Amino acid sequence: MLPFPGSRDDASVATNLELFADYFQIHILDEDSDSDFSDVWTEQTVLDGLGVTEGGLAIGTDVNFTVAVAVHLLTDQPSDDSDDFDHVVEASLNVSSGRLVVLGCTDDFDAAARFDMPAGWTRIRASRRGLAAAAFPDLDCEDEPEDTEEVRLQAWPAPYSEPHITKRWARPDAEPLS
Repeated sequence: MLPFPGSRDDASVATNLELFADYFQIHILDEDSDSDFSDVWTEQTVLDGLGVTEGGLAIGTDVNFTVAVAVHLLTDQPSDDSDDFDHVVEASLNVSSGRLVVLGCTDDFDAAARFDMPAGWTRIRASRRGLAAAAFPDLDCEDEPEDTEEVRLQAWPAPYSEPHITKRWARPDAEPLS
């Protein structure tokens, strides 16, 4: 997994995960949620890379295989470092149970990573990078860290606010010429 430089004011220690982004998504849920993401994906939410349900968030990925995920639990909103990433979205999630669950779309819920958070509204920022390299990996160097999509999840207590797309990346139709 590649380090996440540029987390200037993020003094938290990251929990690093490798998740299988089956169906081009990972999920963030309240532990007591029974969210169903089957109808969340529309043309717009795919472009946004963000699907929102009552008890969970689906973060779109550009790949349908393993992604590197770093989870940062914060006490306050971090500064904007979106220049260090390709795609950045934010949304609110009510973590009423006080336990945040992060998993791949088809992962076993019972075995998923869990994180203690203050019960109540939590803001989640999902910052993704390495998207072009992950979308068009060097076939001579499969499974190289440089070809892995990275997702940084930052979570902090905050009142509810509407989802926000801070920075949008659009996948090119064809591999860029070198």
